[in-house]
Amino acid sequence: MKKILLGFALLLGAVQIQAQENNLQLKGTVVDTVAQYVYLQKFHNKMFTTIDSVKVKDGNFSFKTKVKTPDLYGLSVNTASSPLFIFLEKGPITVKLNPKKYYSNSVVEGSVSQDLFEAYKKSKDIEISKFITENPKSIVAAYVLYRNWSYRLSPEQIRENITLLDKTLQNTTYVKELKDLALVLDGLAVGKKAPDFTANDPQGKPIHFYENLKGYTLVDFWASWCGPCRRENPNIVAAYKEFHDKGFNIIGISLDKKKENWIKGIQDDHLTWQHVSDLLFWNSAVAKLYGIRAIPSNYLVDSNGIIVAKNLQGEELQSTLKSLLGNKI
Repeated sequence: MKKILLGFALLLGAVQIQAQENNLQLKGTVVDTVAQYVYLQKFHNKMFTTIDSVKVKDGNFSFKTKVKTPDLYGLSVNTASSPLFIFLEKGPITVKLNPKKYYSNSVVEGSVSQDLFEAYKKSKDIEISKFITENPKSIVAAYVLYRNWSYRLSPEQIRENITLLDKTLQNTTYVKELKDLALVLDGLAVGKKAPDFTANDPQGKPIHFYENLKGYTLVDFWASWCGPCRRENPNIVAAYKEFHDKGFNIIGISLDKKKENWIKGIQDDHLTWQHVSDLLFWNSAVAKLYGIRAIPSNYLVDSNGIIVAKNLQGEELQSTLKSLLGNKI
């Protein structure tokens, strides 16, 4: 796999990656579906927005839309579900679009960036700095740093990896947002004061964070659609039951999109603490304020709003609360 990635790196090294607006030469066939339309979507902040659609004729489709390339887009036959992630470039690209199994059996030909992306996804021993060093001009390197690694890295590590990217990528949205994220994370280290915020609870009542600080508060970012969040919730419920009377509180920040799903998730998982959400998915204002790039995520703060720990899960949450509150009656 490393040899494959290096081979793509050598090929990409000769490609000028400065994004330009081009008319797509994108065509393909749709299989295993009776869909009448194919939708072209633009990626931003972990979300896709439809920018064009074409009618399927005899199983075939074609886009000539003018878009900036190279960059990540989505192809879908249903805008309500996640699309095929596809890196589009200048030049002819063909796609066999199969919506079954989350488009995993789809085939893309003609995009060097897509080939690199597929190789990256299959590799299990990636070191992000090495990957960027081998592919400094590829939009894929900027994307995976932004999408798959930003939540794992410190602000210093984010900046170090940005410097490894070619100058042609420094003005991309990915790099700009990574630089902004690093600045936000600088202010969210243990010992720093957690940002204040006001957001609405399920009844539409504004909840002011600082006005509800007492003891130790877990600022818990989750969503009803997030499988890992739902699996972690029983542990948080157990911690709340054990330590609430000793001074442990929680405020849940949901990245849900639909109010009914949010409320059902609260009820089904027996989350009996305060909850707020602006129902804006990854555009959540509070999530941005706290530099959240993946969920579940959390911050534990004291009664003065000082961050004392981050991303406590499983036994680590229990042991931290025991060390802080275990002796209190």
